[in-house]
Formats: sequence, structure tokens, C-alpha cells
Amino acid sequence: MTIADHDAHPSRRLVLGGLAGAAALGATGARAQAPALPRAPVTLNVIDVGGALALVQKPLDNFRAAKPNLVSRMTFTKAPAPELPGKIKAMQDAKRVDLDLVLGGMDVLSAGIEQQLWVPLLPTYASVLPKPEDIYLKGALDNHNLGQGFGMCMVYYPSGPLLEYLPEKVRTPPTTAEELLAWAKANPNRFMYARPANSGPGRTFLMGLPYILGDSDPKDPVNGWSKTWAYLKELGRHIEYYPGGTGATMKELGEGSRDMIVSTTGWDINPRVLGIVPKSARIQTLQNFRWVSDAQFMFVPKGIGDDKLAVLLELIKWVLSPAQQAYTYDEGYFYPGPAVKDVPLSMAPPESQAAIREFGRPEYDKLIAEVPVETPLLPDKMVLAFRRWDEEVGSKRT
Repeated sequence: MTIADHDAHPSRRLVLGGLAGAAALGATGARAQAPALPRAPVTLNVIDVGGALALVQKPLDNFRAAKPNLVSRMTFTKAPAPELPGKIKAMQDAKRVDLDLVLGGMDVLSAGIEQQLWVPLLPTYASVLPKPEDIYLKGALDNHNLGQGFGMCMVYYPSGPLLEYLPEKVRTPPTTAEELLAWAKANPNRFMYARPANSGPGRTFLMGLPYILGDSDPKDPVNGWSKTWAYLKELGRHIEYYPGGTGATMKELGEGSRDMIVSTTGWDINPRVLGIVPKSARIQTLQNFRWVSDAQFMFVPKGIGDDKLAVLLELIKWVLSPAQQAYTYDEGYFYPGPAVKDVPLSMAPPESQAAIREFGRPEYDKLIAEVPVETPLLPDKMVLAFRRWDEEVGSKRT
């Protein structure tokens, strides 16, 4: 596969419980019968804005092969996440929506929820779609609930933030946020991370720093991140520029133009499988590290026809079956990958098992077992965090 560009606090339990309740009632509180399946197969136009096509291409192809009565053809395109909401809004305003299924992360899902772009899938079509509480791993369910029923979580991983570095260049890797800042100052332009609005590692770095720095409220980027915003601005003085996607950071690390970057489990494993980053690259966590989980979702723009919507509901259900989820181990891109229960690595294709055996890291199993996992920001908060980073941090570098 080619790489793509990408113990809760009581208050948090209340927030997630409220969201789960909101999802149970649905965005409109209404349930609907699924539209009838079409009499003739349809063409489905799929757009990937989070890199997850690398993980679900095979399940999507399998659906088309198994259901020729429903799907005659699928087209696949890719786009940067920040551009998609405006593009879909323009289509909807013109009443000409020609994208049927979006694959993306919480960044674009959040932006679309804010602009009311997505079809409310649950509980509207609960009669067709699987019950989240029955199928999802706990971490995946927590992420799914953040989507408020507008998207179905299809892949999940603890994510990061991790530092990835070249050991021949970084003899003593930083172990605290203070040490990272001191290293970046002593080695200007040798550290890099990508714009959070279009990068999983950038996003987890942004949302993980409040825990690492001991900020007052890691879930409130407006009023609770005073240490984080000050730190990012100071760190930015020693960063040459912020790429628009994670792939560029991996390429620069592999070429030797950077010595250390922000990474995640999957972005660490997969580029080494592909030879973009040397196999010898290592990873490091910072003191007070907590996982900030990440997920990719399937969601549907408003304005598509009922015939396509009926087929998409069946497709979403198909992708969430254990047999199809086993393909999401891929070559470690979203390690582990599956969002649903009871999908061990032994179910994955032999090439996936071999890649993870060779390029995975034993320390990941220990970290995943021992370190708390936090959910990403709520959609509205995430939008605010991205906006503030763009204005106050990213705009200082081109």
C-alpha cells in the first residue's frame, strides 16, 4: 500500500454520556426506514481526505465484487481535509452533489457537523446499521460517540503523540517537553510537524501537549490551554515551516533534512515498511504522555439520491464486519487498525502479519496496555483549536 497524506475524568464521562445520549436520540430525534435498494446497480463516488482508503480499499472492492446487483462501479478521489467542507457546501447549494461517501477523520467530520453537511446516520437508520455498543472496541466506541451519529467509525488506533527520530543524528532523545524545546533551540530547523488540521500526528501532538504540560483543562483549547499555546509559539521559533500533510514530514526525515518529527504508531510503522523512513528510526514518548486516540469515519453528504443512500448503508455495514475489518491491519498504517471487537492479527492477510512482525515495536503493546487513552476534542472544540493554531502558530511560518 502507498502511504497517504494521514480512567476518564468524571467530567469527561458526563460529556461522552451526553453525546451518546444525543446520538441515541439522533440529530433530529427521528428514525426513518431505510430507502429501498435500487433495481439497477449504481456508481458510487468515494472521496478520501484522511488517508484511510489505504486501509479500506480492499473491503470496498470486496463489496463491489460481492454485490454486482448493487454497485456497477466505484470511483476514488483524494483531497486535503480542510478543502472538502467548502467544496461539498458549494455542491449542496447548487443541488449537484456528486460525492457519495466520504472517508475522513474527526477534523473534517467536525467541520461538516458545524456546517450541517452530513446525513444523520444514527439513529435515523438504526434498522440497517449495526448497534455501536455491540460491535466497537471501547476506544473506538468513544471516538464514534464524538461523531454524534453523523459518521460511523471504521478504523481506530491509540495514535500518539510520539517523537520519531534518527538515532545516528539524535544521540539522546528528549524525554520531557522542556528537553524537546531545548533540543529544537540547539538544533534549529531539524524538528518538524505538520499542520494539525490536515495531519493525524500533528493533531495528536496538538491535543496531547495539554496533558504533557499539565494544562488546566486539556479538553478546552480556548480557556484551558495557556501553557500549550505559549509552548507551541516558542517551539515554532525553531521550526522552518509546517507541511500541509504528514507524508512530507516522513519524506524529509527519510531524506535526512530533518532529524526528528512528530509521529504515531501507524505513521511510524508504515513508512518504514515502505522504505520512506529508515528501518532504524526510533520512537520516544515524553513525560506525562497519554495516548490521544484517532479514528477514521465513513459519512455521507446530504443531497445524494435515495438509491445511493440505500446502497451506502449496506456498504457501511459490510465494512464493519469482522472479516472485512481484518484487512485494516494493512501494513501498520493505522496500527492496530480494526475498530470492531474480535479481530485478532491472525485474521489479517499474511502480508499484513509479516509486515507488522518485522516493523512493529514490542514497546507498543506495553504502552497500549499501560498508558491511559484520551479521546480527541469534541467537534466544536477541535474546530476552534485548529483555527487558533492556524492563526497564532502556523501563520508565523509559511
